[in-house]
Amino acid sequence: MIEKNNKIIKLLKDIISIPSISRNEKKVSDFLFNYLNKKNYKIYRNNNNIWCVYNNFDTNKKNILLNSHIDTVSPSKSWTYKPYVATHKDDKIYGLGSNDAGASVVSLINVFEHYARQKISYNLILLLSAEEEITGINGAEAVMKDLPKIDFAIVGEPTQMKMAVAEKGLLVLDCYATGKSGHVAHANTENAIYKAVENINTLKNIKFEKKSDFLGDIKINVTQIDAGQSHNVVPDECHFVVDVRVNEKYSVKEAFEIIAKQVNCRTIARSFRLNSSAIDIEHKLVKTAGKMGITIYGSNTTSDQTRMNFPSVKMGPGNTKRSHTADEYIYINEILSGIKIYINLLDNFFYETLG
Repeated sequence: MIEKNNKIIKLLKDIISIPSISRNEKKVSDFLFNYLNKKNYKIYRNNNNIWCVYNNFDTNKKNILLNSHIDTVSPSKSWTYKPYVATHKDDKIYGLGSNDAGASVVSLINVFEHYARQKISYNLILLLSAEEEITGINGAEAVMKDLPKIDFAIVGEPTQMKMAVAEKGLLVLDCYATGKSGHVAHANTENAIYKAVENINTLKNIKFEKKSDFLGDIKINVTQIDAGQSHNVVPDECHFVVDVRVNEKYSVKEAFEIIAKQVNCRTIARSFRLNSSAIDIEHKLVKTAGKMGITIYGSNTTSDQTRMNFPSVKMGPGNTKRSHTADEYIYINEILSGIKIYINLLDNFFYETLG
């Protein structure tokens, strides 16, 4: 058991040591492809995405997808440890991507390997995807068409092994309030900044009728604003960015249409791709988790679930509050405990399904 645990931690350390910022995951993808290829699985690759199945893949069985992402954000300047060196201190592993989502990656690889030696009632498919941190089109989204029909997925993200049964979608808006330029010494009621403020106040007061039991209300936040070139010139345009977190009661396009009708400025959606997701709480996997005492909740953060048009849950070792922070870390015990919980969950699910 100690040797097995050491191998799991070594794999995480190896991954941390390979820079894998979004769109630059090739080296870590190469490493993981070679690692899995030595296990004699059927392994496939699309750009920097890797997925594999067992050699005894049975087309008559249903399919469970195990997914996590191999990319990271860029390290901030405030790191005190070296971000690309796995620093083992006490029960912690420090390093960029250790928590988000290297711990989930090595845990789900271990779960996949665990069931390779057993006869189970489902096929397992392991997908290690790229570009998750930037919601890139060459990440998980690019391989969905290549996968067999998926019945449900477990998406590995740092949730403290709680099960997120719903996840908010993301809508980013570029808004442009227009006015009329002129010298500040002269009368001018067409200041674009003031017009932007009026629209921002409108955004603050927009109410959506449909609420979610797990995700609550849609959240609207103005996160960036840009206007003006000189202190003595009234700006004729003010650009501001709006972050909208959408619950599962609306598609992101529906949310956009409601917002666009209420503001008085040019409003452009960057994408309609990142819809919310939710699994039926009567789904057998969710019911199994409930019987095990696993906490069920709704997540405000997005993941590769936004690319999936089949039922999915999000759960993994680590804590989302450590994600994207300087000196990111994961507890070794979180990984080992997480693997046990994954396996117990699937064991119980397989038993419940047969029952």
